[in-house]
Amino acid sequence: MSETSRPGREYSFKSDVQRYPLYFLLWTVESLFYFTQAMTQRLVAHNDTAWWRLLVAWLLGAYIWAFLTPFVLWLGRQFPFERRSWARSAMIHTPLSMGFSVFALTLGEALFSGLHLFPDDTRDLGTAVFEALVREFHGNVVTYWAILGVQFAFMYYHSYQERSLEVSKFAVRAAELQSQLMSARLSALKMQLQPHFLFNSLNAITVLVRQQKAKDAELMLGSLSDLLRGVLEDFDTHEVSLRRELEYLQLYLAIEKVRFADRMRVEILADPAAQNASVPPLILQPIVENAVRHGIGRSSSAGRILVSTAKLGDRVEIRVQDDGPGFSTGQPPEQLGIGLTNTRARLQQLYGQDARLDIESGNGGGAVVTLRFAFRDSHPEILKTYAAHNANSG
Repeated sequence: MSETSRPGREYSFKSDVQRYPLYFLLWTVESLFYFTQAMTQRLVAHNDTAWWRLLVAWLLGAYIWAFLTPFVLWLGRQFPFERRSWARSAMIHTPLSMGFSVFALTLGEALFSGLHLFPDDTRDLGTAVFEALVREFHGNVVTYWAILGVQFAFMYYHSYQERSLEVSKFAVRAAELQSQLMSARLSALKMQLQPHFLFNSLNAITVLVRQQKAKDAELMLGSLSDLLRGVLEDFDTHEVSLRRELEYLQLYLAIEKVRFADRMRVEILADPAAQNASVPPLILQPIVENAVRHGIGRSSSAGRILVSTAKLGDRVEIRVQDDGPGFSTGQPPEQLGIGLTNTRARLQQLYGQDARLDIESGNGGGAVVTLRFAFRDSHPEILKTYAAHNANSG
């Protein structure tokens, strides 16, 4: 694996050198810490070595490792401790740590000797290096591995942050794709529903023309035009207020009243608390159309359709009931038409599986279709302003 493909790839030997002031500072702090230990030992042993000589000795030893740190970090990136190669890396770093330990101690003793830091020391350089290796070889090996350990911790943390960021990006992207998929499904359902309604209406107008009822056909075309104009205004949205949806319903009923004249009577009971509820546009049209076709359309006498809306706690309930002949067996059919099938699918796409569309027989005959779904305010800011106005006026 190349250096540019590993975690922490923005680090390089050049950047390590650029960070040298930081390494210098950290090693200075480390040397001062151990200098305090040396001073304590000096006092206890009644050693008369000048304190500044001990300070310089510790600083020199620390700065040697400060100089070596970029090289150790570079080697750590060349031979990282990864899952598949940790054993190979350990075998490489073990002799390297020994070599760095020998080099650091040899260089340190050479500097001490060249600077005559300890004038009373009469040992030759070879003897001084040998004794330093006996005393401090293992400690310097540990220092090498400690540098690698700190580097591994930072690289692992950076890699963890990168993975977390990638996971967050994937999660956001997945949510966006899910939203786009949901929007596409809803749009497909709307495109399927609206032609269905449009074709039925145009079919009815064609029948009126053939029957030479030009005035009725003209009225139906006018109502259909008003309805389509309203639908096109909200074409790009998947939700409208229930108030707006009831306006759609009135326009649709105006079309049907042309066909059925005095045979159809419609009553709408709208709960004011539910008027701002968000609903899919044209959600009521296929249900009422179903009541007209299978209720009033199959009855020889006048029929009544009751549409009621209510806000029950945190849910909205919309009920469409007709007094037609109902179901032949007294039980609602298991298979729904395209309109009711799409209505149920749109509800579940927007409000989840908790949204329901139930069909049942009415107590006095006919059919009852009930929609239940979560209440979502379509105009929360308007309601806040209205509530604030009421509070101020009160």
